[in-house]
Amino acid sequence: MTVQILTDSTSYINKEIREKLRINLVSLVVNFEDENFREVDIDNETFYRKMKIKGIPKSSQPSVDEFYDVMHKVVEKGDSLLCIFMSSEMSGTFSTAHVAKDMIIEEFKDAQIEILDSRSNSMQLGYAAIVAARAAMEGMELSQVKKVAEDNIKRSRFLFIPDTLEYLKKGGRIGGASALIGNLLKIIPILTVENGKTTMLTKVRTKPKAIVVMVEKMLQDIAEFGLGEIAVHHINCFDEARKLACTIMDKLNIEVGICDIGPVIGLHVGPGAIGVVYYTKSNRII
Repeated sequence: MTVQILTDSTSYINKEIREKLRINLVSLVVNFEDENFREVDIDNETFYRKMKIKGIPKSSQPSVDEFYDVMHKVVEKGDSLLCIFMSSEMSGTFSTAHVAKDMIIEEFKDAQIEILDSRSNSMQLGYAAIVAARAAMEGMELSQVKKVAEDNIKRSRFLFIPDTLEYLKKGGRIGGASALIGNLLKIIPILTVENGKTTMLTKVRTKPKAIVVMVEKMLQDIAEFGLGEIAVHHINCFDEARKLACTIMDKLNIEVGICDIGPVIGLHVGPGAIGVVYYTKSNRII
């Protein structure tokens, strides 16, 4: 029996890495008024072009059937499964997975399935799935693999900067008054994810200054706790992301990956957002 990993599309793990580590995936859905897309079936360029024309869509969790199909394929082989999904405070993905698990247990009484709430999204979720998959490939048991993922979550941080507060306001992620004041005064928030929810770390007058402050916070964490891995996230601002990655590489003398954020998270944050995700070598940073 081996341990397999299942995560959702908001992890935004590079396809090559996902295939190498044999990480299974279920996809969330973006819902325009007249058409729906699984997140994995629409690219960012197409999505943001449609959003500009049709307005901001809504998102929904994967179907019970999609969860069931992936879980069934794993347990019928006799393998165990660790599922790691985006924050239950942000999506019904976590709860829907439990419905599918109950269906599987009715059919396979001895099935071993654990479901873990990452309390985040994007590569903060992605890194938890990646380190879990590596542990599974090393031959660890399900309980051990789950512990590896839980420890990673406690040692990771996601910092990001929206280009505008419009999307956060419309998506209910930030209060109307705060969004209005921020746009009028050109105040840019540095956001993070704490206790499963998007929260504000601090406010800065301009986006370039916000990026400087974000990097300073990252370097402070790394100086105190060491660095595991790091990635730069962006939404349709690759040149800006590349510049940030080069800045980090110069300061830390390491390679830094650049990772797109897809439609489901992107519709809440908007084009032009940029951020960093990293986890430390030791101790808790959250």
